[in-house]
Amino acid sequence: MYSPDELRQLQALVAQWRAGDWHAAHNGVQHYPGLLAAWLHGILHLQEGDLEDAENWYDRAGKRFRQRETWEQELAQLEEAMAQALEQSTAAGAAHT
Repeated sequence: MYSPDELRQLQALVAQWRAGDWHAAHNGVQHYPGLLAAWLHGILHLQEGDLEDAENWYDRAGKRFRQRETWEQELAQLEEAMAQALEQSTAAGAAHT
């Protein structure tokens, strides 16, 4: 499970990518373990056209590479999953205070 800060950092990497800085997003995501980071890493390689690495990262994320959507749709689904995880993580943190 990610902390709220980690989720915000992953969201920031997506924002960097959307702003056109693929390399910064790719370099940044390599520092994060977990399923959401692996999914993001796979989508980055998918958009790059590196299907072999993309499939590897999809597998690590527990996703079926051959049943994926377009990279734009995948990215939208990832952003939704990150938002939900952040909401759950924030709520869990509030429950413990």
